[in-house]
Amino acid sequence: MLSSLAETRARARALLPPEVWDYYEAGSGEEVTLGEAEDSWRSYRLRPRVLRDVSRVDLTTRLLGTDLASPFVVAPMAFHALAHPDGECATVRGAGDAGCLTVLSTRSSRTVEDVATAATGPWWFQAYLMRDRGLTEALVQRAAAAGATAVVLTVDTPYVGRKDKVSGVRFAVPDDEYLVNLAQHLVPGAVGRESAEQDPSMTPDVVARLAEVAGLPVLVKGVLRGDEAQRCVDAGAAGVVVSNHGGRQLDRALSSAHALPDVLDAVQGKVPVLVDGGIRSGTDALVALALGADAVLVGRPVLWALAADGAAGVASALDDLAGHLRHVLAVAGAARIADLDPSMVSGPLGRSPLRVT
Repeated sequence: MLSSLAETRARARALLPPEVWDYYEAGSGEEVTLGEAEDSWRSYRLRPRVLRDVSRVDLTTRLLGTDLASPFVVAPMAFHALAHPDGECATVRGAGDAGCLTVLSTRSSRTVEDVATAATGPWWFQAYLMRDRGLTEALVQRAAAAGATAVVLTVDTPYVGRKDKVSGVRFAVPDDEYLVNLAQHLVPGAVGRESAEQDPSMTPDVVARLAEVAGLPVLVKGVLRGDEAQRCVDAGAAGVVVSNHGGRQLDRALSSAHALPDVLDAVQGKVPVLVDGGIRSGTDALVALALGADAVLVGRPVLWALAADGAAGVASALDDLAGHLRHVLAVAGAARIADLDPSMVSGPLGRSPLRVT
């Protein structure tokens, strides 16, 4: 982990109420998957090139037609107002100031429109298929109208994972924040929290349906297998996010770092592939990008930075990650992300990258 991120983490822990800290940091089950996330990136080894002109290093990245200053993307996370009074409005402002894309969670503690107004950069909207599917469709339509340029459909939560640290599945957020984006769409007599729970009957047809409703490309998040990634692409997904939900869903699920090569093999460049889970340095990002990922998502470090310093903290954390990536790219002999390829990576543990059949 970058030393600056470690310092920010310590500050956030000191500032946040213990129950909020535990909610943000918790993993499901015995937290095996959570505990493996960072070490999994460190299990790879790099094979640098030499005698390359790296006097200037370019991190610019293009995702679904949007140009970004770096390949770091803010992952969708719930209830930022628990970390800072301005909530997601501060997060999106800080990310935009760093030239980065934000993925706004359905479980945002600020309205879609308020976040869109605060945005200083591009943003996507993360969707759950809720039991009342009309809620999901209304939200993605609002997000599109407010300026979101893509929808990220999370598919690894048919039920929310149990977390011992929070004595259940999530922190007890008041209704006015939990339903801030949903209350206006509830049918008369509906119980808001029940209607807003994830629909466990979701099937691949949802991908095309959301694309039609939103008029936006739909990426699918929560994929750890190549064959499942191919099913998503076949269903119309415009991109795939390799993710185990930050270790908060199925415990002992494969780490994103080790699942990534199999997904890349299956997709074969047909759509962008992004990855999250344990990215804590430019070196972690370098491994992911060299393997073939188009971008990396950063989760908890953004919340630490938000708690410690608001929007300025978010911008600083993302700038620090980009600065470190720029440095390690140069040391590895790459002047731009396009110069990377899988031949620069050996692993995990000195073996060829994992392939699952």
